[in-house]
Amino acid sequence: MHLGLIGGIGPAATEFYYRGLVARYAGAAKPMELTIVHADARALSRNAAVGDAQKKAQIFLALVRRLASAGAQTAAISSIGGHFCVQELLALSPIPILNAIPEIAERVQKNELKTVGLLGTSRVMQTRLYGGISSASVVVPEGDALDKVHRTYIAMALSGKVTDEQRGKLFSIGQSLCRDQGAEVVLLAGTDLFLAFDGRACGFPFMDCAEIHIDALYRASVGEA
Repeated sequence: MHLGLIGGIGPAATEFYYRGLVARYAGAAKPMELTIVHADARALSRNAAVGDAQKKAQIFLALVRRLASAGAQTAAISSIGGHFCVQELLALSPIPILNAIPEIAERVQKNELKTVGLLGTSRVMQTRLYGGISSASVVVPEGDALDKVHRTYIAMALSGKVTDEQRGKLFSIGQSLCRDQGAEVVLLAGTDLFLAFDGRACGFPFMDCAEIHIDALYRASVGEA
């Protein structure tokens, strides 16, 4: 299956998806077919901040049409934060959109988790990942910690890199979700969070939502259930 990715939100996240798919295809019997289009990360941040899902869906729709014209049979938003308008996009798209949210919810349920924490944008955290997780309780950073996570994450996504100070903030808040609020696992519900967590000992168990989405994209593209 020819996959289409809405990328650029942010650039490091797009590369993460691309490298993840390439790695999974390394052992596949068929070559990967992939087209990526570029979306503007700052425009996404502005529209998400005011909750303008319809406007963002229209922007994504134009990109999906370009992907379909290039031969893509299924598309995906390579941004967990970008999924704030996924339902609106699903209603408009000329090709299927592989929605990350049900895939994440299914993984939480399969792991029989009772309480999970969330790190991501403010909208991701405030909506408990868009209300998509029903099999477990969802806890998020409290007080000004939520805003600290949001601001840290947006800065990382726009720059494509992470500082030691930013990493330390995220690790400390993630530890608090487990220690003080009972999270068994923290969901990295921001695609660029791999910049801080990849290859690092953070002091708590986590699941990367982008990895879950990439797994689902790979399975769909090779025809696996």
